[in-house]
Amino acid sequence: MLRWGILSTAKIGMEHVIPALLDAENCTIAAIASRDKSRAEAVAERFAIPHAFGSYDAMLESDLIDAVYIPLLTSQHVEWSIRAANAGKHVLCEKPIALQAQQIDAIIEARDTNKVLVSEAFMVTYHPQWLKVRDLLAEGAIGILKHVQAAFTYNNTDPDNMRNILSQGGGALPDIGVYPTVTTRFVTQCEPLSVSAKVERNATTGTDNYASWRADFGSFEMSAYVATEMALRQEISFHGDEGWIALTAPFNAGLYDADTVFLYDKDHEETRQFRFPGVNQYRMEVEAFARSVAGEDQEIFSLESSINNQKLIDAIYRAGESGMWEDV
Repeated sequence: MLRWGILSTAKIGMEHVIPALLDAENCTIAAIASRDKSRAEAVAERFAIPHAFGSYDAMLESDLIDAVYIPLLTSQHVEWSIRAANAGKHVLCEKPIALQAQQIDAIIEARDTNKVLVSEAFMVTYHPQWLKVRDLLAEGAIGILKHVQAAFTYNNTDPDNMRNILSQGGGALPDIGVYPTVTTRFVTQCEPLSVSAKVERNATTGTDNYASWRADFGSFEMSAYVATEMALRQEISFHGDEGWIALTAPFNAGLYDADTVFLYDKDHEETRQFRFPGVNQYRMEVEAFARSVAGEDQEIFSLESSINNQKLIDAIYRAGESGMWEDV
């Protein structure tokens, strides 16, 4: 059983990851930390977590835990991933793990120096629906992939929400833009060459509230948009010369619709469905992480892949500013 410590009482941890850890067959939560010890104690009591700490450092120094889950503000991810690794703890850090690709180099150095596992928490890469899409593309189920089309939007105008606070790492691209990019890269096993983009920012907050881009992957193209001030929507499709693939709940699987992959032939004469009911992608993620720590042969989202994903996000920002195609 991998003994976890939760670094902060953030909402995503309490709503998704803590329940997933409690359900996981190879994980246990040993401790939780908050700068407000009473807050840590309240969450510990709610989830029957044995130990509560009033500082992050105190938990990292403890022998009670083997691994740390970090759901802090985006702007704090790099610092605390490094500090946790330097404390000899394995690290699962919420996305995005950094706001610039070059920042991840220091995390890799800490990982390698301390011989620990550090991974960015892209839960989607552990969901069987995305493994199915990867297999379908690899076997040529839609022929030659020509175009990927994606959208991910929600409406959140709360000025106190960290997604709308620039200094805390807010913005559409850091929060949700990373999902269409990472899933496209994951299932195609390809990296983008260049990108053109449009990026709009909220005049008050300064965060990007809309971004659209066109990425050249060489053998295929990707077009996508994300937004934080539009009606709720998420979808992605993969279009080939012999058919196409669509997902009903690509990113927030289980929240909006049944997790289903649709495979269409080029004439819509045959449609195949692959359904994945009852899958908790957060549980799949933490169980896979624990198996990797235990030395099992388990695919894990690597920091090297994190760098490549962030390079694309960085290039989208540059292209939005320059109005030109930018190399990734």
